[in-house]
Formats: sequence, structure tokens, C-alpha cells
Amino acid sequence: MLHIPGLGFDGLIGYSPIAMAKNAVGMTLACEEYGASFFANGANPGGVLEHPGVLKDPSKVRESWNSVYQGTGNVHKIAVLEEGMKYQQIGIPPEEAQFLETRKFQVNEIARLYRIPPHMVGDLEKSSFSNIEQQSLEFVKYTLDPWVVRLEQSMQKSLLLPGEKGKYFIKFNLDGLLRGDYASRMNGYSVGRQNGWLSANDIREMENMNPIPDEEGGNLYLINGSMTKLKDAGAFAADTKEGKEEEQTAPDEESENRRKGGIRK
Repeated sequence: MLHIPGLGFDGLIGYSPIAMAKNAVGMTLACEEYGASFFANGANPGGVLEHPGVLKDPSKVRESWNSVYQGTGNVHKIAVLEEGMKYQQIGIPPEEAQFLETRKFQVNEIARLYRIPPHMVGDLEKSSFSNIEQQSLEFVKYTLDPWVVRLEQSMQKSLLLPGEKGKYFIKFNLDGLLRGDYASRMNGYSVGRQNGWLSANDIREMENMNPIPDEEGGNLYLINGSMTKLKDAGAFAADTKEGKEEEQTAPDEESENRRKGGIRK
């Protein structure tokens, strides 16, 4: 068994995220229990029935009230009070206690505990089409990558023999998680293809496509032929300028000779 501990005090046993965040987890459980109990009682907090007189059998009135109005199947029923009785609510409504906001906050707390973007645990309140992809890339870069490096180093140290460490290495391929949308991938492939570090088969392999045979140029590395060095471009400009000056000088000499010849006549 290969045991790779996380962040810890002694390097042998890593801290438990749940134990370190027990207050946040406990708050979440308390909210769940409160919500379940609240809605199981008909979404009505506890209250008091006030009677102007003296009741002979209060338990009978209580049981009668609960049988009619308690439970999720009796939600929003209209209560009928007799003999001048009044109903006084003594619980705190969820709106006042910000019950829903507390539940949303706890979702973010758990996501923050494991360094996971909220949209990956179903909270899409602040997500959009433009930032979900960026958040997913950040998840790979800032959450998975530190663990991947830890795993790679530990496996390299523990699983390979001394003679194998110079020949082999262990590395996780995260390219699939870092793939962008189709247009972005095609633009990146185009740059690599035109600048000579990607062949057609390199691109097809990354897109899970069959390779092109060698005789058809599948493994050729091409580069734009019009590109040249900066110093060569300056030399070319100087040569072009000298050539133009020579072209301009030649007609002048010919004209001078003709002029002199005309004078002799």
C-alpha cells in the first residue's frame, strides 16, 4: 500500500479536512436538521394557542390542532379558532433568520474547504458562460496541480528502484482537463503548425484522430517561408537600396554620352 500524506504536523499523517473544519461542517448539519424539522412540521414554527378562559383538557386541543395543521400535507391550511382563542407564533421565521442565505454560505464553505469552484458542487449563482471555463482551469492549476506534484514526487521516490530513476519518470497528463473550447484549440494548433513545432499527426493525436501516413506528409514539420532574421531583413533592405541607386545612375550616364555625341555632330 502506498500512503501519501497531505499537509500535516509530523509528515506521517495528514490533517483531516473535515476535522479541521468541524465547525463549518457542524453548522451545515445543524441547518439540515433544522430545515428537515421545520418543514416536517408544516413549515410553521412552534406557537401558542391562547384561550381567554380555562380549558378543561388542553391536551385535547393540542392534539386536535396538530392533527389538522401539522405535517407537509397540511401546509397553508386556514386555521379556525373558537371561543376567542388566539394563535401566537413564538418561533423565528426563516426569512428573519436568513435560513436560505445560511445554507448557500455553507455550500461555499465546503467548496472552499476542498478548494473547489462553487459551480462544481452545483452552486451556479455567480457563474456564467464566460467564467466557468476559467474557474475550471484555475481548479486544475491551483487545486489539482499541487496534489499531482506531491503524488508524482512520492511515487518517483517510493516506486522506482535506484537504477530506474535515471531512465523513467512518473508524470500525470492533465492536458485533457486543460483543453479549451473548439475555437481556442484550433487557433492554438494553427500557431503550432505554422511555426513548425506541431505536425498534422501531432494535432490529430491530441484530437483522438487517426494519423496520416508518412508518404502523405503526416509527420512533416512546416514553417512559413516568408519569415527571416531581423539582421537579414536589414541587409536585404540595404541591398535593395543600392540596386535602385545603380539603376538610377545608369540612365544618367547614357544621357550624358548621347548629349556629348550630339555636340560633336
